[in-house]
Amino acid sequence: MNHKHLVSMLAASSIFVLGGCAGMSRQEVSTVTGAAVGAVAGAAVGGTIATVGGAIVGGVVGNEVGKK
Repeated sequence: MNHKHLVSMLAASSIFVLGGCAGMSRQEVSTVTGAAVGAVAGAAVGGTIATVGGAIVGGVVGNEVGKK
């Protein structure tokens, strides 16, 4: 996947995520945002395992940040 496709997919995903966050609590939004950022970072580093791992770690970190 080249850089142009990755940016397009990220932009499209952001639109759906932002639209879906309208009725969510601050902690839920932080969890989703963390998972999305972690998945993108994982995808930049490696393959499928890194993407899933990044999403999990990002979701946990986002959840903890949202508690504050």
